[in-house]
Amino acid sequence: QVLLVESGGGLVQPGGPRRLSCVASGSIRSINGMGWHRQAPGKERELVARISSGGITNYADSVKGRSTISRDNAKSTVYLQMNTLKPEDTAVYYCYLFSLGQFYWGQGTQVTVSS
Repeated sequence: QVLLVESGGGLVQPGGPRRLSCVASGSIRSINGMGWHRQAPGKERELVARISSGGITNYADSVKGRSTISRDNAKSTVYLQMNTLKPEDTAVYYCYLFSLGQFYWGQGTQVTVSS
């Protein structure tokens, strides 16, 4: 079993920063990639950012330039630093881990951007 636990969500004022963390634990033999998706009310889940085992990163156009994904392999942890947050960034953010052809998902953490 693989368990992913996200943290760092909450209420943020527009223009503010927020850092999300996701810790993976359990029977992890090989991590091929980790990343973040998000789902806003009434919308489909979308990719926010991902990072490969080699450190290659990809970002959604909507967050490019405002967000940075990073990982600590020793801690099996992935981070998402988001800056200059906008109300449209409000969503539940889900962490995922891709290992040996299978995706594992966290339970999600709510980020609300509002004044």
